[in-house]
Amino acid sequence: EKSQDCMYLQYCKVCQSYKAPRSHHCRKCNRCVMKMDHHCPWINNCCGYQNHASFTLFLFLAPLGCIHASFIFVMTMYTQLYNRISFGWSSVKIDMSAAKRDPRTIIPFGLSAFAASLFALGLALGTTIAVGMLFIIQMKVILTNKTSIESWIEEKAKDRIQYYQTDETFIFPYDTGSKWKNFKQVFTWSGIPEGDGLDWPVREGCHRYSLTIEQLKQKADKRVRSVRYRAIEDYSGVCCPVTKGVKTFFTTPCTEEPRIALSKGDLILATRGLKHWMYGEKILDSAADGGLRERGWFPRKCVEKCQYDSETDQPVDGEKKSR
Repeated sequence: EKSQDCMYLQYCKVCQSYKAPRSHHCRKCNRCVMKMDHHCPWINNCCGYQNHASFTLFLFLAPLGCIHASFIFVMTMYTQLYNRISFGWSSVKIDMSAAKRDPRTIIPFGLSAFAASLFALGLALGTTIAVGMLFIIQMKVILTNKTSIESWIEEKAKDRIQYYQTDETFIFPYDTGSKWKNFKQVFTWSGIPEGDGLDWPVREGCHRYSLTIEQLKQKADKRVRSVRYRAIEDYSGVCCPVTKGVKTFFTTPCTEEPRIALSKGDLILATRGLKHWMYGEKILDSAADGGLRERGWFPRKCVEKCQYDSETDQPVDGEKKSR
């Protein structure tokens, strides 16, 4: 509504519009999502402002259902094995062919049924632990009125301030200071979260756009510390390239972030890297690509660092540069 607010907002080149505070662009959904937490492949959708409460309830109820299933599996195996186990002086024998007495079971319980029940019990317990831990993580960020992405932004803000040793302090603006108030912003009796997803109440002493201002600072810092590389080999963009060396094949990044295909002569602006892989953005002609961006991982051996003059030379692989 106020044109002067544009200086505090991030611009999405894909959606061709400014991002609302706490919004992020999802590569999978190909749109900006309000208060985006993450993209969940299991629900084939983003977890954000509208469905954060529903997703968290799903993470709570799924382990409960698995605990119930585990109890049924355990009691099934116990009742079926009770009449089939004989204890001797030197060994324990299990007769899976038939019960000693005639329990008149509704469902025949043989060796295959026992193996299937045991396997299902393992799956139920594994899901309970894995999804239960995700529920705990979600509740931690909800009680501080954050998302998983915002928690990561806060950590990077601390690293940026420590890196340049500035006197500034970053205070997360949306934490009300009360866990109950933070909880009520997500969970309501009507099922509709508070607010409109665009304007958020901020704590006293914080700017309305404190988070987006910090994000702009982090992006500017990334550009300062980025390094320009030129592709010297073609790369098809496969996850585990066989022709780029054994070490490159076995050390492929374990992440859902994409790989970018390279052609000899392409220019890439690298922002971070591993020993055998690098992550960056391909430098394209903005007029020809329509504002699209190609970012992802690529093998380190496929590129070489471009030569700079003394004024534009950049540190490599996180080497500090005085500023």
